Amino acid sequence: MNDAQTDASVLVIGGGIAGLSLASKLARDTAVVLLEAESVLAYHTSSRSARQLIPSYGPPAVQDLTIRTLALIRELEANLPQPILAPRSFMLVGTEEDVRDRASGHMHPITVAEAVGLAPELVPGAFESAGLDTTSVSCNTDILLDWHRRRIEAAGGKVLTGRRVDSAERTAAGQWLVSAGGEVFRASLVVNAAGAWADAVAALFGVRERGLQPLRRTAAIVEAANPPAANGPMVASAADTFYYRPDLEGVLISPAESVPSPAEDARHVPQDIAALIELVNSETSLGLGNIVRAWTGLRTEAPDGLPVVGFDDAVPGFFWLAGQGGYGFQTSSGIAEMAAAQILGRDLVVDVAGDLSPARPGL
Repeated sequence: MNDAQTDASVLVIGGGIAGLSLASKLARDTAVVLLEAESVLAYHTSSRSARQLIPSYGPPAVQDLTIRTLALIRELEANLPQPILAPRSFMLVGTEEDVRDRASGHMHPITVAEAVGLAPELVPGAFESAGLDTTSVSCNTDILLDWHRRRIEAAGGKVLTGRRVDSAERTAAGQWLVSAGGEVFRASLVVNAAGAWADAVAALFGVRERGLQPLRRTAAIVEAANPPAANGPMVASAADTFYYRPDLEGVLISPAESVPSPAEDARHVPQDIAALIELVNSETSLGLGNIVRAWTGLRTEAPDGLPVVGFDDAVPGFFWLAGQGGYGFQTSSGIAEMAAAQILGRDLVVDVAGDLSPARPGL
């Protein structure tokens, strides 16, 4: 490694919503540098989000962090010219068993007639039960991502793109020397927020991998002959075969798949979109037609489906912030607050650190 280097107290690897949220939370208290491998921030997963925050979605620890995230975002958006959150209910439809299995404390059952009243495009005979989460909201993720970036830089932190980590070594003094994008960075603590590449990054630092698996999730914006109401709910099959919601350009649809994938710049399969359009048209009167645009992102999960957040139990100076799966945006501020408190030695507001620990059984 060469002699020229950039020093930081905390080096965050990964410029998606997780890394940006934590760096934003830390920047006023410590020297932070964030490294993103791609030429733009939030490229692989955060920019391909469904942009819906659903308190009834996920296990209890995730739901607790979602509620906290919503509270924190509402605090910060009070000082912004544009809101980040907007009301949009979330509806589950399907068999009684599937809806019952997916429902939680933030969702209440509704009748088929009530469901059709809220989403008239639904074909009543296509489902037998429904649930509604009225606490769900849509999220302007672009504004949120940019707010975090600006907050980091305003506090003196650095956000650097095109810095893919090539190697790392630990000095006798307990510092990390990290080579990325032809530069060297020195830090006492490294945060692994590398998304689908989190296990690969861990290996570079001599840290045991945690079995994190990237999973494909495809979505598309499609024109509709009979589009849903602009303020209509996001509707999802309780059997995880599709979801859709209104969009300014048409209807956003997804097959809700979770297909294992290598860490890569994922691309959608046109045949999958065609099959999805046929399925949604069979269960609604939307009359989906031309595809405006389509994409596939990667959601990365641990074997037990919970995020992996906390100090590594074997290698000093290495902090995990990975495995958020489909909960990235909706847990982002809550997880960042918790992780920052762990790093700075402060009390936790929402204490689910044990549930998310990289040292928990099964990882």
